[in-house]
Amino acid sequence: MRIAILSDVHANLEALEAALGDARRRGCERIVCLGDFVGYGPSPNECVDRLRPLVDGRAVAGNHDWAAVGKVDITYFNPYAQEAIRWTRQALRPGVRDYLTALPREWVADGTVPFLAVHGSPRDPIEEYVLDQGTAEENFRERSFAVAFVGHTHVPALFLARGETVGAAPFPVDTPVVLQPGVRYLINVGSVGQPRDGDPRAAYVLLDTDGPAVTLIRVEYPIEVTQERMRAVGLPEVLAERLRYGR
Repeated sequence: MRIAILSDVHANLEALEAALGDARRRGCERIVCLGDFVGYGPSPNECVDRLRPLVDGRAVAGNHDWAAVGKVDITYFNPYAQEAIRWTRQALRPGVRDYLTALPREWVADGTVPFLAVHGSPRDPIEEYVLDQGTAEENFRERSFAVAFVGHTHVPALFLARGETVGAAPFPVDTPVVLQPGVRYLINVGSVGQPRDGDPRAAYVLLDTDGPAVTLIRVEYPIEVTQERMRAVGLPEVLAERLRYGR
């Protein structure tokens, strides 16, 4: 089975449609979303409407999702993110707000390749960023997962643990990484709607349970269309401009 694992769509409908179209062409049978359906972008209701039936319960909350419904304090967000959240709160339809409010902190997949799905980190699913090997090591020590998928940083990454030894591994685009027996994995799938690794293309990860293997995928989308829609609704210009540079 092929599973597309997405995160950080951030109300970017054009990027989402490109990622979903690519996943469909690659034969993905299921979609998993690691949160942040909304925030930053101009299409919060449309993105939730598009993803909700596809994930069919295989989704978790991100910090922007819960910020948009008042479950996370936005005072620690940067001013541009705060402005976007305030706009999102006004834009959300009641049914979409209810869906985001009810999203769980984590979800566990069973089957051939069981895995943990969270937004931030296994030990702190909503808030913590896994940006370095040390943070990854602490998460491996505190949670007993074999494979965990995370988002939140908007930067794809692959950490692995062999016994007590934890390290970062290369995660090249379009190159399957075989999941080895006895090795534990912490995999950041990057961001669909607002990449921050210098590559503006939408990112997601394809999990092939028959391998088993994971592949980082990048997909072009019409960035200028999203930018125009952001400007039309009055979102901060810096949020529109950064899409062009993937930062």
